[in-house]
Amino acid sequence: MNFRRTVNLSIPAILIAGFASTAAMQAQSNPLSAEVKQMYIGSRNNLTRAAEKVPESDYSFKPASTVRTFGEEVGHAAQFQMVFCAAAKGEPPTNPAEGKTTKADLVAAVKASSDYCDAVYDSMTDAAATQPIKLFGRDWTKLGVLWFNVAHNNETYGTMVPYMRIKGIVPPSSEPRPAGKKQ
Repeated sequence: MNFRRTVNLSIPAILIAGFASTAAMQAQSNPLSAEVKQMYIGSRNNLTRAAEKVPESDYSFKPASTVRTFGEEVGHAAQFQMVFCAAAKGEPPTNPAEGKTTKADLVAAVKASSDYCDAVYDSMTDAAATQPIKLFGRDWTKLGVLWFNVAHNNETYGTMVPYMRIKGIVPPSSEPRPAGKKQ
């Protein structure tokens, strides 16, 4: 193998290794932010996959007259992801689910709120995580609000699961996964 070919093959490998080590260094330099982001990704994925998996005909289903419909749960998830992530970003929240009732619109609302939150989690550093903010009339850190978002996502998904089970739908978190594949 000649020198030029060796250099041409080595440069992409070095760049790929560099990108991987940059991500690892980010997690090392911001372990708290990296940890909450990992938990958020799992909760976000469960909400989105549940919203996508339930058929449109079941979006109006509610197991009791005193609770939200499945579609309203999806809208609630979208709305409150925006509340928490906008607070962490220092912006007023919008509600991408407001007035939406169809599956397509509500799935789009969850995805829009997730896109917004993705940027907030991606930009969070451990130094910024301790900055104080107000939410619901009390003092929080940005990191505390982002953890609250994860907890709320998981709570909302936990509410959706019985709706899905009653309708004979296997929730995304209970689906079999290929060996070694992460969610």
